[in-house]
Amino acid sequence: MNTMRAGLLLAALTAIFVAVGYFIGGGQGMVIAFGVAVATNAFAYWNSDKMVLRMYGAREVNAASAPEFYALVARLAARAKLPMPKVYILDSDQPNAFATGRDPEHAAVAASSGLLRILNEREIAGVMAHELSHVRNRDTLIMTITATLAGAIGMLAHFAFFLGGRRDERGSGNAIAAIAMMIIAPLAAALVQFAISRTREYGADAGGAEISGDPLALASALSKLEQAAHQVPNVQAEANPATAHMFIVNPLSGQGTDNLFSTHPAAGNRIARLQQIARSMNAAAAPSNPVPSRSGARSGPWGEDAPPVRRPKGPWG
Repeated sequence: MNTMRAGLLLAALTAIFVAVGYFIGGGQGMVIAFGVAVATNAFAYWNSDKMVLRMYGAREVNAASAPEFYALVARLAARAKLPMPKVYILDSDQPNAFATGRDPEHAAVAASSGLLRILNEREIAGVMAHELSHVRNRDTLIMTITATLAGAIGMLAHFAFFLGGRRDERGSGNAIAAIAMMIIAPLAAALVQFAISRTREYGADAGGAEISGDPLALASALSKLEQAAHQVPNVQAEANPATAHMFIVNPLSGQGTDNLFSTHPAAGNRIARLQQIARSMNAAAAPSNPVPSRSGARSGPWGEDAPPVRRPKGPWG
């Protein structure tokens, strides 16, 4: 059902793109826009992950450059039965994270240096398990293609405004219609984005709780991230709002609400659901599979009799 719904939403984005093309050039413009939409989808399938990572200045890390963070992702990926994704760190003070890639075999997960600085190990594990849940559910392809199409619709709508739309028999454009198109087309694309994001964030929260075995740690992380994200600006996200839905919490300024115009579900609603999951897992008092603390040996999915975790100086690499 989720796959069908996502397909319908992507089809809606393509239809908006084609409608803007019709406004600019009539039937011929519609055909050209459809061809551009197909080409954009194809390009996004193969390259959108690289574009997003480059857009945010993400740097790839490995077991040598960020040993603890990389090892944590590796353990979570193994527990989720996923191939090891590429791991990136964003040099951003805003604490946030996202996943991208066309399929689990070509996936990448990224966390900001701000996130690695303010969260503890359990909370970081909860966040990365959430992102790996997106990978496992194959949300990442839909989310990155949606970001690409939505951004293209916004640019095409502005192009329509400057051209003034299709010319009438006297060769003049319709300025009012052009202004309306510049407003309505990006708004419609944003609504489609929001519908995709809200649905999949709830699913990724539940999947992340299952992968980490620690829903309360993810709930705690969401509370910290939501508060901090509204205090620390994300310059790249503000300049490219079409990518906002990819992050675990809304990177844009303003309050997140659970209504038609929100990129993410309200943090309070997400936390309440995670608390319910914790109760159902009999984990309200103590997680069933705890993430290692800094003071003792680890067990469960984190390895038997492993050495204590030591946090390095700075943002884990």
